[in-house]
Amino acid sequence: MLRNAALLALLSGAITFTTLDLGRAQSSPPPQAAQPYRPSLADLMTAAIQPRHIKLGLAGQEKNWPLAAYQLGNLKGAFARTAQAWPTYRTTDMADLIEATTKAPMEAVASAIKTGDPSKFNEAYGQLTATCNACHLSTDHALVVMQVPKASPFPDQDFRPVKP
Repeated sequence: MLRNAALLALLSGAITFTTLDLGRAQSSPPPQAAQPYRPSLADLMTAAIQPRHIKLGLAGQEKNWPLAAYQLGNLKGAFARTAQAWPTYRTTDMADLIEATTKAPMEAVASAIKTGDPSKFNEAYGQLTATCNACHLSTDHALVVMQVPKASPFPDQDFRPVKP
């Protein structure tokens, strides 16, 4: 008899816990998974594109061609990652926009770096900067105006060529 009472109590407890769990499951929705962070296009422009544009300009001003080539590669990569994070902005295909606007000036910058020609670099970098502004204009962000850097915002980095 004691054994039957224990078995009945155990069964009754299991039913009670099961009922309580079902009640909880029906009364509150399951927790939603947090959406992964997606930086805004402005975040990417400010944190990834703009510093590389500045560093490229500063390296070119100092005629540090290896550093300029490195920064140009970083700028290209930052644009590619931006297009990956934002495949479409409003109705614009970002990869197409970036390719159409930056390909020619970046090739001109690369050519100037390869030949070590400061005059060609300044002209090509100016064209690249103007392209940034034309893109801003075409995407209703004309108030964001880029320019050739006049000073370094990176006090901890030396842009002069490394002396052997």
